[in-house]
Amino acid sequence: MSNMVEPLREVKDGYLISLNLGTPPQIIQVYMDTGSDLTWVPCGNLSFDCMDCDDYRNSKSMATFTHSESSSCLRDLCTSSFCTDIHSSDNSYDPCTMAGCSLSTLLRSTCPRPCPSFSYTYGAGGVVIGTLTRDTLRVHETDTSSTTTKEVSRFCFGCVGSTYREPIGIAGFGRGTLSFPSQLGFLQKGFSHCFLSFKYANNPNISSPLVMGDLAITSKDHLQFTPILNTLMYPNYYYIGLVAIGVGNTSVIKVPLSLSMFDPQGNGGMLIDSGTTYTHLPEPFYSQLLSMLHEAITYPRKIEHERRTGFDLCYNVPFVNNTYVDDLFPSISFHFLNNVTLVLPKENYFYAMGAPSNSAVVKCLLFQSMDDGDYGPAAVFGSFQQQNMEIVYDLEKERIGFLPMDCAASATSQGLHKK
Repeated sequence: MSNMVEPLREVKDGYLISLNLGTPPQIIQVYMDTGSDLTWVPCGNLSFDCMDCDDYRNSKSMATFTHSESSSCLRDLCTSSFCTDIHSSDNSYDPCTMAGCSLSTLLRSTCPRPCPSFSYTYGAGGVVIGTLTRDTLRVHETDTSSTTTKEVSRFCFGCVGSTYREPIGIAGFGRGTLSFPSQLGFLQKGFSHCFLSFKYANNPNISSPLVMGDLAITSKDHLQFTPILNTLMYPNYYYIGLVAIGVGNTSVIKVPLSLSMFDPQGNGGMLIDSGTTYTHLPEPFYSQLLSMLHEAITYPRKIEHERRTGFDLCYNVPFVNNTYVDDLFPSISFHFLNNVTLVLPKENYFYAMGAPSNSAVVKCLLFQSMDDGDYGPAAVFGSFQQQNMEIVYDLEKERIGFLPMDCAASATSQGLHKK
């Protein structure tokens, strides 16, 4: 395929892509996640079990895949390279040896046994357990004049029966062999997305475009591009280098060097991750940023709201004539490597926590402190801060581009707004 365009729908903590799987097709909505590789779906109408997922018990997004109702569904085998990848064993033969493969069949890659069940963990502590499965995936192939449905046979994904804190499936958009763009042949090209504003969360009538292939990266040189940083320790993730954060028109804070480079163990850098909702920054830099913001803001602070929500800076903002009077919030800009300056839209960092009351509304800063730890990324650029901007993953040139825009208007122009 040269190009593919799929709609993304916003929910309260991410963006969903619809997977059209199986024969006959079953449509399962999953998170689009640039911070992982595995694509997986909940399996089993009654048997799928998610622990610590009470908020999603009645969610309409929790459609499950029934493999027994698909005539083209197959278990992946021990001969598959995906089986080795998912188990990440010190010895790639170990899982299939446990499944009963003999040494001779392993060496000849002829063992007919199914790939053993796997467990897959996420940085935030989520865990999924399932089996590697292959089935037909249908996607929308696009050229300059038309869109057609293309069948991708034997697409490999996780058929997951039990999870911890992962109620909805995930389409992994990382750079590993298991990832969605890798299996569709787009890792040599790239992809782009334009995330809708948070106010469209759970609105079924509007979606934003996920574009893959030549169409995503051609004629995009007017964007600001920062290089993708590569680390041998975590080669499948998208890292960029943050060098400073601007507050208002004058104050620029240099960030720790760890946000723009890696240590000898491969830790550091800023991970750009659509699967993490809010941007996370390390201490003590994060507290320094909070102090600078608080000094610049004159609205009454709402300490009790901070205790209730867990966010660190909340303020009472006037609401007059159906308009937020929030001009006193300073601008926030991210300065990346290659002289890239990204001024965040104001709604991407101070956001209303509820409906107005007594001609005022409480707005909170939607950044968070990075969890303690001296391994992995030093910071994370989350999806909430990526709203209303086109972000281009130019994987051929190993760079990521940014262009602020009204993603709802862009979606409307591309026919993704239902009337």
